[in-house]
Amino acid sequence: MATGAAAETEYRAAVLRVDVPNRPLPISRLDEPPADLGFAGAALGTADNATTGSFMKQKFATETVVATPETAEAEMRKLIDAGVWWIVTMADADTTVRLADMAGDKAMVINAAATDDMLRAEGCRANLLHVAPSDAMLADALAQYLVWKKWDDWFLIEGSHPEDKALAEAYKRAGTKFGATIVEERVFEDTGGARRSDSGTVQVQGQMPAFTQRAPEHDVVVAADRSDVFAVHLPYHTWEPRPVVGSAGLTPSSWHPSHEAWGATQFQTRFEKQAGRFAQDEDYQAWMAMRVLGEAATRTKGGDFATIHDFVLSDQFDLAAFKGQKLTFRDWDGQLRQPILLAYDKVVVSVSPQAEFLHQTSQLDTLGIDRPETQCKK
Repeated sequence: MATGAAAETEYRAAVLRVDVPNRPLPISRLDEPPADLGFAGAALGTADNATTGSFMKQKFATETVVATPETAEAEMRKLIDAGVWWIVTMADADTTVRLADMAGDKAMVINAAATDDMLRAEGCRANLLHVAPSDAMLADALAQYLVWKKWDDWFLIEGSHPEDKALAEAYKRAGTKFGATIVEERVFEDTGGARRSDSGTVQVQGQMPAFTQRAPEHDVVVAADRSDVFAVHLPYHTWEPRPVVGSAGLTPSSWHPSHEAWGATQFQTRFEKQAGRFAQDEDYQAWMAMRVLGEAATRTKGGDFATIHDFVLSDQFDLAAFKGQKLTFRDWDGQLRQPILLAYDKVVVSVSPQAEFLHQTSQLDTLGIDRPETQCKK
């Protein structure tokens, strides 16, 4: 809001993170989320906005809110009633849709966590932008690299939960799109039980080779395990000695702590100094969400909700984000175009889109759902 002709223009934003109580622990203790997940990235983005804004009499403030699925709508209502119209969400797909519907034309909702393709299709909304990449983008990025490597025959293993099946569909679509063959699909049933136990290593060492034997000849094992039930146990445990990709092994992501190209070291060191840890995908995505606001505010010179909404979806908007090229939003589904990092353990192995895959408009549109394919009806 503007407080006078010569006064600062203040931009108020919020990050609404929806945590699920009693969520099962991750298989590896190294994957336990930090308490400030996403919030730390938003804080850095807000600080970056303030640096530029200080020269233009613009002020940026970001509120952080933790909610549960049951309290999320009430917290969203509080933010809207307080006049906050740039709201970054970190929630599952269904909650994200509910929050966007609640916001209506009173707030812009920026999805910084959910990768579900549904949000870019039947769940798309006019007031909903996505800085988190979609499952289709992630799967296409990995598929391009596998096809480039001539690892065309895939053994697909998916989890038994609905979210695992949705991710598997993204990989099946990517395989068809880029000419790979899925030689077999297998479902790993989640039977419950302890995810960490003294006997876990012994059990896995016997279970995984038996589960993966007698598969047709294949080049690579593709794991679709959003539920974090089995994928991390596949590397070095498969019956045949094959690379594992997808939810374990070589994984596609928006960010990785080892990424240094295109000035990324500068981001990494500033984040680590501020947060005392490495940046995760959600941190980078929340940072981008704040920087979208900062960039739009700078270039519209004081735009309100409607002005900034229209500007970020226009061909005049772009965002520099340490990925070697300017990032822009797709006007048909609100998805931010971006390169995808393919990383294993301590290194980035490759970055997609791969050079061999071309597009008539933007090479980044070889990743994910292109305009002619979209099912988004806003």
